[in-house]
Amino acid sequence: MASDSTSDSPHTAPHAGPPAVEASAAEAPAGVSAAAPPGGSAGPAPRQRSRFAAWRGNRPFLGGLLLALAGVEIMLTMKVLESSLQVILKAGALGIAGYLLPAVMALCGVLILFNPAQRIFYSIIGLLATLGSWVTSNLGGFVIGLILGLLGSTLAFGWMPEQEPRRKLLRRRGREATPAG
Repeated sequence: MASDSTSDSPHTAPHAGPPAVEASAAEAPAGVSAAAPPGGSAGPAPRQRSRFAAWRGNRPFLGGLLLALAGVEIMLTMKVLESSLQVILKAGALGIAGYLLPAVMALCGVLILFNPAQRIFYSIIGLLATLGSWVTSNLGGFVIGLILGLLGSTLAFGWMPEQEPRRKLLRRRGREATPAG
């Protein structure tokens, strides 16, 4: 057995884990880089992912995203149907409100993402705009946008910044429920 260390005892040097197996590029399986660690990719991607996860964890991300997507979906539904099927009935202020309310919904969703301190105000305005889109925008984008808007605004309204994440809370409750024996 050949050893790179100069001492005869393998226990004199600190050991960080199992010895690394070096493989040449020819021995590596297809599609796997020999230099990449086995658990993931090398580089700044994990650090960027953790920064995004930390940013996302400090705000009602899913609520704001759903509300913004609902506004975009209703607007696209109105634009596509207006140009192709002529389904939309426009009567004065309802024609303008059909575009204004989804724009307000999308704006409230984006504002919830970037200003979570005012999430209650934005979610109430988003909820009212969503309910108004039922009348003005093809039943709220044929109900899809309406449901997304209602879910998004209620998720943003109910989000609490000091609350422990659900996964950790459920794991801790599971550990407390199982008897230690």
